[in-house]
Amino acid sequence: MIKVKQVLVFGFLIVFFLKNNRLNAQNKSLDDGVLRILAIGNSFSEDAIEQNLYELAKAGKKKIVIGNLYIGGAPLSLHVSNAKEDKPAYRYRKINLDGQMSEKANERLSEALIDEAWDYISFQQASPLSGDYDSYAKDLPPLYDYVTKHILFPETKYILHQTWAYQNGSSHEGFVRYNRSQDSMYRAIANTSQEVFNWGNFDLLIPSGTAVQNARSSFVGDHFTRDGYHLNLNYGRFVAACTWYEALFHENVLNNTFLPLKVTYVEGEIARAAAHKAVEFPYTVTVLKDFQLMN
Repeated sequence: MIKVKQVLVFGFLIVFFLKNNRLNAQNKSLDDGVLRILAIGNSFSEDAIEQNLYELAKAGKKKIVIGNLYIGGAPLSLHVSNAKEDKPAYRYRKINLDGQMSEKANERLSEALIDEAWDYISFQQASPLSGDYDSYAKDLPPLYDYVTKHILFPETKYILHQTWAYQNGSSHEGFVRYNRSQDSMYRAIANTSQEVFNWGNFDLLIPSGTAVQNARSSFVGDHFTRDGYHLNLNYGRFVAACTWYEALFHENVLNNTFLPLKVTYVEGEIARAAAHKAVEFPYTVTVLKDFQLMN
């Protein structure tokens, strides 16, 4: 009987110390000088964070790890379904501290949530539904609830990623929802993101949609996408990355020196100015008066 008690006590102590050590490790890892972000997303999160964001952070002497749970075109409803079924449905891409990207196929949301000490987890809607408040109201709460129950760190914070409107003339079938009007789509996205952010569940809004719209007011015009909806691989993606950088680090991106090789100096200035103004005024367009064509 005594031996049984000793074994039970010993077992309890092992569990206690292991749990205590795990908690201590978690607490330390969230405050280790590295910013870790995970996007539950699609190709729009790919456009926004997989290129240039790491380099901007490096130029700003910031340490960052970037994760993206990718399914092309995925709406919130699909993420909810995947969560409920614990489905291995994602291509999980991660950029490590050295800037190297890895990709793991058939990843589960539950696995990615505990892969790193995530400081931020980002949510976004599929682009056709990005201005549809009802779609957020239906599917975001159960996804948010799942994520908050499966993370390891209660200190993790949450991002709402505001995506961008399509190029005028875009052939995307989802454009019909907005009468094939970029202005109507942008206003719907801006209004919806403001309403959803005001629920109070999010710590950070990243206004990529407003940044792109700001950039379109420049002499570059309505040429920030490569196919009518995905961002131009060079200066289009740079706009979104600049927006993420300033919003995440609370540091003026105008002072960041990084410029992608295929982005001209002026295009870079436009991208930074568009992002900076979007973070300052996330729900309204700021016309970039310094980058207008001379009459």
